[in-house]
Amino acid sequence: MTTIIRRTTALLAGALLAALAGCADSDDKGPAKGLGTKGVAPSAEVKKTAPAGLPGMPPVLDPKDVYAADRPNKLSPVVKNFPSRVYVPNTNSNTVSVIDPKTYKVIKTIPVGIQPQHVVPSWDMKTLWVNNNRGHTLTPINPATGAVGKPVEVHDPYNLYFTPNGKYAVVMASMDRELVFRDPHTMDRVKTVPVTCAGVNHADFSADGRYFVVSCEFSGELLKVDTEKMEVVGQQKLPFEGAMPQDVKISPDGKTIYIADMMAHGMWVLDGEKFTTPDLLPTGKGCHGLYVSRDSKEMYVSNRGEGSVSVFDFKKNKLTKKWHLPDGGSPDMGGVSADGKVLWLSGRYDSEVYAIDTTTGKQLARIPVGGGPHGLAVYPQPGRYSLGHTGIFR
Repeated sequence: MTTIIRRTTALLAGALLAALAGCADSDDKGPAKGLGTKGVAPSAEVKKTAPAGLPGMPPVLDPKDVYAADRPNKLSPVVKNFPSRVYVPNTNSNTVSVIDPKTYKVIKTIPVGIQPQHVVPSWDMKTLWVNNNRGHTLTPINPATGAVGKPVEVHDPYNLYFTPNGKYAVVMASMDRELVFRDPHTMDRVKTVPVTCAGVNHADFSADGRYFVVSCEFSGELLKVDTEKMEVVGQQKLPFEGAMPQDVKISPDGKTIYIADMMAHGMWVLDGEKFTTPDLLPTGKGCHGLYVSRDSKEMYVSNRGEGSVSVFDFKKNKLTKKWHLPDGGSPDMGGVSADGKVLWLSGRYDSEVYAIDTTTGKQLARIPVGGGPHGLAVYPQPGRYSLGHTGIFR
C-alpha cells in the first residue's frame, strides 16, 4: 500500500509542477500541501507526460524526447539576455579563449588554473565552471558579464556534472578514482564514492534521472550509478581490447545510451536499464564527442583521429553522413549553437576551433586559440537546466 501511495503522489506532484510552466525548484520536496491521494484518479495526460522520476527533478516535458526543451533558440528566461559566446579551455596554455560566434574571432583570453579541461554550465545555468584539473580548482565565470570569480578549491576536477534535481554536483575525479558528490553552489564535499575503474571522465543520466552511466577511459569500463543513493550499482568491462570510452549521450527516447570510444573507433550502443554488454557501431578513427541536433533527429559524432564528423540518424538507427574537415584536424569536444545551425568543436591537437554548418557539413571557420583546446562550451543554449559537461540540457 505504501508503494501505491508513493507512486500516485509522485504522479500528482508531476502534474502540478507541469502546470506551473515546468519550473521546478531544486529545494522542492514531495507533493504540494493540500493534495491527497484518496479518491483521486490520475488523468491519462498525467500518465503520459509524467513518469516517476528522481525526486525534485523538473517534470519530463515529453516522454518520447528528453531533449524537448532544447529546441532552436528556446532560451530560458535565466539566460536569454546572456551574450552569445564560445568558451574554449586551453589545457596546455592554462587559459580560456572567448570567441564571438558572429565574427569567428577571439575577443578575450582569460587566465585560469592549471590544465583546464572543460567549461561546464551550472545546473541553474547562471555560472560557467572552468575545470582546472591539475590546479585542483574550479574557476567561476559569470556568462552575463564575463566577470571571473575567485577559484574554488576542488581536488582533481577533470569533469563536472549535476544531478537532474539540482541537489548535487558530481565531480569526475579521474586520477583520484572517485566520484565526488558536492554542494552545487559552494562545492563542499558531501559524499565520496571510490571506484575500482580507472579514468572516470564522462557521463549522462537516464530519462527519469534515477541513474547515470559513467565511462572509465583508462580501464575500458562502464559504471552505472544510482543517483539518489549515490552508489555504483553496475560495472562492466567493454568487449574490446584496449577500449578507451569517452563521451556519453542518451537517445531522445531514453531507451539507449551511446558511448564514444576513441580506440574502438566507434560508439557503443547500450541498453541502460538492463546494462547488458553493448554493441559497437563503427564511426571513424578516434570517435570522441557526441552532440544531439536541436530537432532531436540526429547526433553529431566527432572522430578526432581522422578529422571528421559522422552523423547518426536516431529514427533510421544508422549513420547517414560523414563530413571531413578541409586540411584535416582533431575535432574533439564542443556543442551546438542555440539556433542549431552550427556545430562548434575544439581541435585538440591543432590549437584551433572549428565551426561547422549542421545542414551541409561545410566548415565555416577555423579559429586559432591556445594550446590543447578541449571541452569548449557554446553558451547560452536552450533548455531548462544543465546536467553539466560542456552543456547537456533538459
